[in-house]
Order: sequence, then structure tokens, then C-alpha cells
Amino acid sequence: MTRPRYLTDSERAKVLEFQDMIHYSPRYSDDSHEYRHVMLPKNMLKVIPQDYFNPETGTLRILLEEEWRGLGITQSLGWAHYETHAPEPHILLFKRPNNYGQ
Repeated sequence: MTRPRYLTDSERAKVLEFQDMIHYSPRYSDDSHEYRHVMLPKNMLKVIPQDYFNPETGTLRILLEEEWRGLGITQSLGWAHYETHAPEPHILLFKRPNNYGQ
């Protein structure tokens, strides 16, 4: 299992300046999963450490829960980051099983 890369105190202070500007989509679902996308302010990408990015695509890599929560993303339990929308690298896609926690 991959270990999370935690932000330093100074890195965390920089990204949390943008926390109130993070936008959460309504939830949507299919037969098996519930989905939502999270839009980070574009300028926030400039203060996220480079090792959070995929060097091949330039987009954020798939983040572990501790990492995306460290960026100030707040969601209930069960959500997993599964994709970054390449044409719009500030959009992160999340999913969790339907009826999670019930």
C-alpha cells in the first residue's frame, strides 16, 4: 500500500487559504456508485506541491484520502479520488459505493 505524502505546515497553510473557494458538485449515481466532482480554485494548483502531480500528464495524481483531506477537501466517509479531469486539471472526480455506511 502506498503511504500518503503529508503536507508540511507551511505547505498546508498555503493551500488552506483556498479552502473556502473549493466547490462541491451535487452527488449523482449509477447502479453501483455515487459520484461527485470537486473543483479546486485554479490558483490553488500553483501552491500544491509538485510531487502531488503526475509528471507525465501535469495533472494531479490520484490522491490518497489523507492527501486530499490535507488539501482542505471535506467530505463524508467512503469517498475515493479516482480520476482527474485532464482538460480541466483543477477538477477531481470522487466515487463511493451506493448506500455506503448503511
